[in-house]
Amino acid sequence: MKNFTLIAGPCAIEDQHMGLKIAREVKAICDELSVDYIFKSSYKKANRSKNNSFTGIGDDNALQIIQSIGSELNVNTITDVHESHEPKKVAKYVNHLQIPAFLCRQTDLLIEAGKTGLPVNIKKGQFMSHDSMGFAIEKVQSTGNQNVWLCERGNSFGYNDLIVDATAVTKLKKHGFPVIMDCTHAVQKPNQTSGITGGDPSLISSIVYSAVANGVNGLFIETHPDPKSAKSDPHTMLKLDHLFPILEKALKIRQAIL
Repeated sequence: MKNFTLIAGPCAIEDQHMGLKIAREVKAICDELSVDYIFKSSYKKANRSKNNSFTGIGDDNALQIIQSIGSELNVNTITDVHESHEPKKVAKYVNHLQIPAFLCRQTDLLIEAGKTGLPVNIKKGQFMSHDSMGFAIEKVQSTGNQNVWLCERGNSFGYNDLIVDATAVTKLKKHGFPVIMDCTHAVQKPNQTSGITGGDPSLISSIVYSAVANGVNGLFIETHPDPKSAKSDPHTMLKLDHLFPILEKALKIRQAIL
């Protein structure tokens, strides 16, 4: 990861139209601001609180949509993998793989992701220390794959909240790999009695600016033109028309510290 990078898109693939609309708008923003863009969307949501929560539109259909968005807009793509049999298949459709935070200790999953040879973005578990993420890196490296990124997304704070350590980026960078800040999942309020994760998107910009000021290599931001109508993470995604001013200010901060 040589340049400042934005990983962004809707939380999950809902249909062809919405994913493409979001990717096109985010790409235009990144082109204007000279930011490397990676389109992100989950092809399925394996980690849901409620049994009847939205999990996807079908694996093959969603993966084909992600692949087509990448091809049409000439952008790189990334999606999550959840079980050890998935990376080999998913790697045929995307340019990067992502390990969800809850699964960052799953040895077989990390090894199979590493075997694909694709860059692997490992989200730090809410229950993990920054130092202990070195063991997750070692699992991917054991396959000969040295292209690893680490993604900060906060730590559990009681039962229903997360807290983001302002020193997290600095601590993770000690491992010697690029660090991404997940600015939307970091504002979650998990384990709500409704079974739907809450959040406070008004705090996203604070997470962005703090991470950039501490030298983060890139940002992860899930975004949607109408988050409340989204089928996944409606309470944490950034409204799409808020992205440009936040990213523009973040780049000014980055320039000031270089």
